[in-house]
Amino acid sequence: MKKVIERRKLISGTICFVLVLLTASAIAQDGNAGINEANTKVRSYFAAGVNLMYAVGAIVGLIGAVKVYQKWNSGDHDTGKVAAAWFGSCVFLVIVATVIRSFFGV
Repeated sequence: MKKVIERRKLISGTICFVLVLLTASAIAQDGNAGINEANTKVRSYFAAGVNLMYAVGAIVGLIGAVKVYQKWNSGDHDTGKVAAAWFGSCVFLVIVATVIRSFFGV
């Protein structure tokens, strides 16, 4: 009895799956139109994203300058490493934004 019930469940599940696949293929749309629309939307947001990366780089630079100044005033001898780390992260953000802009030609 259990085998009969399991077999019916398997058959009904397979039929439902096939019906879903047939319905999905019947209402499918052109893939090129979707890709072109996604490309247009991503390119429209790209300039704002690059400007956001520049702004984050500026904020990181300001925070880093304050941290280095605090260490310098407290007499810590490790200010060079801290300054290099903060300055490096700021430069990294700016360079990444510029390279992405030139690489993708946006």
